[in-house]
Amino acid sequence: MDSNYSAIPRNNNSSIELQSHDRNNRAYGHSKIDGFYDDEDYALEEFDELPLILVPDSESKDVGSGVPGAVFNLATSVIGAGIMALPAAMKVLGVAFGLFSIVVMGILSEISIELLVRFSVLCKSSSYGDVVHSALGSFARVVSEICIIINNAGILVVYLIIIGDVMSGSFEHVGVFEQLLGHGWWDNRKLVILIVLVVFLAPLCALQKIDSLSLTSAASVALAVVFVVASCVIASIKLVEGSIKTPRMGPDFGSKTAILDLLVVIPIMTNAYVCHFNVQPIYNELKGRSPHKMNRVGRITTVLCVVVYASTALSGYLLFGDDTESDVLTNFDENLGIRFSFILNYVIRIGYVLHLVLVFPVIHFSFRQTVSELIFRTSVPQSRTITLALTAVLLGIIYLGSTMIPNIWVAFKFTGATTGLALGFTFPSLVALRLDKQGKNLGRATRFSLWLMLVLAVIVSIIGVFGNIYSLKNQTG
Repeated sequence: MDSNYSAIPRNNNSSIELQSHDRNNRAYGHSKIDGFYDDEDYALEEFDELPLILVPDSESKDVGSGVPGAVFNLATSVIGAGIMALPAAMKVLGVAFGLFSIVVMGILSEISIELLVRFSVLCKSSSYGDVVHSALGSFARVVSEICIIINNAGILVVYLIIIGDVMSGSFEHVGVFEQLLGHGWWDNRKLVILIVLVVFLAPLCALQKIDSLSLTSAASVALAVVFVVASCVIASIKLVEGSIKTPRMGPDFGSKTAILDLLVVIPIMTNAYVCHFNVQPIYNELKGRSPHKMNRVGRITTVLCVVVYASTALSGYLLFGDDTESDVLTNFDENLGIRFSFILNYVIRIGYVLHLVLVFPVIHFSFRQTVSELIFRTSVPQSRTITLALTAVLLGIIYLGSTMIPNIWVAFKFTGATTGLALGFTFPSLVALRLDKQGKNLGRATRFSLWLMLVLAVIVSIIGVFGNIYSLKNQTG
């Protein structure tokens, strides 16, 4: 009697499962998730118990990080340097439209994350590139991997730029070292970034498993919360005292510069939520993993990030108004007009630098993994020596980038309009539509939402790219 299932041989080092195969030897399943699938499909539990990839017992789905650890790792992937550009984005959009954009982008990002999880399980994919390959082919996989590399490299460069801005200062603002010790060799920007990279970042980036970073991710989220709470408290005190000017509620269309900023600010908003490249690695190492549990991780993370982003953008814009810098941390070198302002400035800036130091390895993990897959066709090289050498080379490239790019606004507006939109919205929409099986899995409302998300992503990307190019021409001309 013919069967659609093939048994995997049992031994002491492997788990056993039944896999359903089609003629091309691909494993598929049918699912129904939160109304996304029709009634005739099987329940989600049909493949909830199947691991995303075959792993030894020592690395089975009962070993790894729990939901809190996964939330911390995913939130750390989201809450990074992007938070520092949000007050400047709100300065462009105004309070009402800025808050609306933060919430809408969070919801759309959560939808795309759930789609990635569902179709990753359906296709037995172990990485972002794998699920893109299953749906769109090898060329699309290479494009997606290049997007991840460019996006993550840009994010890591931004982290080092912020660390340099805070510790060594910039043309307009004084750094922590100069305030504490005066001007000297110790506040040389390139030297400070190099020391931080070698002494603090390299050891964490050398780790091979992302669940090893759960504790540092928890600490980084805590430090981000400290920054948010401190800035909100300061803004509230000044608001009660009446020393804050009435903020603008909508965009400013009064000048050519304001309109150009408006064209590029939406991609910056979308870039703030891009964490999709880390969804599969976090899912793979989730204890007792299932799509339902990973969706819970995504929803908790989204709510946390929306609250943190909205609080930061609003408090930063209220505090500094039209003087808000592209990196709002640099604004905290001045007197805030409240008691203990001097101490609070140091707490906020140094605390967030520590946050970035702890976030950096999480982003670097998927960066290195994707480069490894592109070069070696495996996410983890067999040799530990190769892994360390690859880590060293990538960190060197990131360091060079941080010495050449002038500020985080330049980096964010380009990655947000290109790779950020592609990874967060374009590829997830295309994957879901391609694997829809001629409309039998997804309902009409879901398919409409996917097409809407795809069209909006393309439009925003085109507008953002041309807006960036035109803005650069105006600056150089």
